[in-house]
Amino acid sequence: MLPASIPSPSRGVIHIGPLPLRAYALCIIAGIVVAVVVGERRLRARGARPGAVADIATWAVPFGLIGARIYHVATDPELYWGAHGQGTRAAFEIWHGGLGIWGAIAGGALGAWIGCRRSGVRFADFADALAPGVVLAQAVGRWGNYFNQELYGRRTNLPWGVEIDPAHQPTGSTSTHALTYQPTFLYESLWDIGVALVVIWADRRWRLTRGRAFALYAALYTAGRFWIETLRVDPAHKFLGLRLNDWVSVVVFAAAVAFLVLRRHAPEPAAPDPPDLPDDDAGPAASPVLDASDEPGEGRTLTA
Repeated sequence: MLPASIPSPSRGVIHIGPLPLRAYALCIIAGIVVAVVVGERRLRARGARPGAVADIATWAVPFGLIGARIYHVATDPELYWGAHGQGTRAAFEIWHGGLGIWGAIAGGALGAWIGCRRSGVRFADFADALAPGVVLAQAVGRWGNYFNQELYGRRTNLPWGVEIDPAHQPTGSTSTHALTYQPTFLYESLWDIGVALVVIWADRRWRLTRGRAFALYAALYTAGRFWIETLRVDPAHKFLGLRLNDWVSVVVFAAAVAFLVLRRHAPEPAAPDPPDLPDDDAGPAASPVLDASDEPGEGRTLTA
């Protein structure tokens, strides 16, 4: 039987001496670890050397975090510099929440591209390998919103409504006790897990290469993000009745679907002929390198 509601934690930080451990940050870190582990396994199956994902992540993660924060601040500047803004210092305090997924993807993609160039890995291969890990990282990271009691949906009496205390309720609420709201963090977390499973299945079924696995992730994720976004009640910029993130979801969904349609008959990368060894003293053959600058059709045949 489902509980009458989902209780929210009384606090999102635990102090170990002078060191604060913030649940939001721990969820983000846990998500990064999941993405690296999943991506490493999948990229190695595509012929990359061990540790390539971790090396690329040293570029992708900081770029992604910076991009996520820039997107959040740029789309909600009044939170920091409006009439009742929190000030410039608060714009850097990411442990209180405020990471935009679209900025994270854009910044992370830039960092990953740099990392791929340095590691000799084709960027499209890396994106395809990492796609399920990225959406699983999002599933884990969404629980940070639960601990911060933020980004919930409309009021609800459903038995799985999440309790939000008066200090974290929407502006204008006069309640002196906890009320229940739609747990959009939970909806998105479950949706993201489903997306990861579908991408893994489809990749094994149809061997999605050349960026198609990542495009499938983008299309499925944005489809879910669109309807989940309509439930949220936190302040957001709107255009023609839709929240900004809804419009971004529409654009990304359309682009991802178009990419999948246009690339549905793309030929698989061709496998090069094995290197000729003059004699047994020539030493072991070098492993083929997945070069980030390879043109489509070159390089090693990759398998899911």
